Amino acid sequence: MVLRDLGKKVKKQFSEFLEIPGDVAMDLPKITLVGSVQLLIENHRGIIEYTREGIRVSVVEGEVAIAGENLMLRNILPDELYVEGEIHSIKFL
Repeated sequence: MVLRDLGKKVKKQFSEFLEIPGDVAMDLPKITLVGSVQLLIENHRGIIEYTREGIRVSVVEGEVAIAGENLMLRNILPDELYVEGEIHSIKFL
């Protein structure tokens, strides 16, 4: 656990020094929300659960849970996921 935390710290400092965005250097998810109707997640690891009321997506350090109504997966690519519907909340688990 200590080595993993040290690795994260080194990657963060390295990315800051070279002015590289954290989502690229540390493989962090990048989430773009357009109003409450569209959501784009980049750098995901796969879909864990999908219903019209909730979607759980695996990311490097856990999960992202999206809750709402009439949720639909519009586009699924190896590193990009596009969700449409009435989005009520986004949580990191």
